[in-house]
Amino acid sequence: MNVNLKQVIDELIREKGLNRTILEKIVCEGMKSAYLKKYPAATFVISYDHALGNLAVLTEKQVVQAIQDNDTEITLKKARYLDKDIQVGQTILVPFEGSIGRVEVLHARQIIAQHIRGIEALAVYNEFKSKQNEILHGAYHKTERGGVAIKLDDGTIAFLPNANMSPADKVIIGAPIRCLLKEILQEPVNDHQVILDRASGVFVRKLMELEIPEVFEKIVEIKTVARIAGYKSKIIVSSREKNIDPVGTCVGIGGSRIRPILTEIGGEKIDIIEYVDSFEEMVKASLKPAKVERVELLNKEEACVWVEDDQRSYAIGKSGQNIALASRLLGVNIKLMQNEKVGKIGVSIEGISDTW
Repeated sequence: MNVNLKQVIDELIREKGLNRTILEKIVCEGMKSAYLKKYPAATFVISYDHALGNLAVLTEKQVVQAIQDNDTEITLKKARYLDKDIQVGQTILVPFEGSIGRVEVLHARQIIAQHIRGIEALAVYNEFKSKQNEILHGAYHKTERGGVAIKLDDGTIAFLPNANMSPADKVIIGAPIRCLLKEILQEPVNDHQVILDRASGVFVRKLMELEIPEVFEKIVEIKTVARIAGYKSKIIVSSREKNIDPVGTCVGIGGSRIRPILTEIGGEKIDIIEYVDSFEEMVKASLKPAKVERVELLNKEEACVWVEDDQRSYAIGKSGQNIALASRLLGVNIKLMQNEKVGKIGVSIEGISDTW
């Protein structure tokens, strides 16, 4: 049986950008599975003729004197029309004269489609695996269950889950967007392979690397980032050169450098803190805008702080978020004290955690 597949293969090559040799092999394997589905006892060899665009289906048969199974045997007389030296007991490849039906053709299409998806997934994985934790550019494509599809500049459709979006993000179909490549899957899950993020501290860190040359060149080092998306990010920075102010460098004249980052994250606040060797001073700075009177480090995991009554609300922050961010930023559980008695107010570092 000869099947003309040249047009189909040419269209797949144009649409999918697949290698012709690989695609032809996939088609042959798919058709072989279709024939085996209907003729499981037969042995098939299927090849593709590049010039004619035909699929040649051959089957291996044993040469016998008397046929008992037409699918696997051939008489010596017929076999010698193809090979005059053939002997009884030997095998020979002959054109297969049987046909397959709609069910087998559908099976072949499923096998071919499965192989093509596997090749496409591997190509996407190889293209993006080195770009993990980098900023990608694209546009909002369409809303889906559980998130938003993002069409990247190269045409790849990526997925931004709701859990990886900031409350400040506004989905406008067609609007440009920058996202962090959080994860690239080897195999698609629910049709999604490239997973994006806009809610993590890593996203803010990478934005700063893009917008601030000294950060990109590591003259100014970002030591730690803690973020609650939609509320605030706290960032500790230090300078490798004494004559460079790391905070001023990040903010820029009149906020010129930090402003594009704030715009990207929907006006979310950013506290930039200069690193110092004194841990007590770092605790005080991390709790800004509150003014901290005293800090006592209990151990490597806990610190107690005292503030005036009018500063307590600033230290705690909305729903305990300020003290939670400070705890996460420094890696300690900060306890807010009152009347010299331990009475933790706020959220421990374990209370809210990044997924990164």
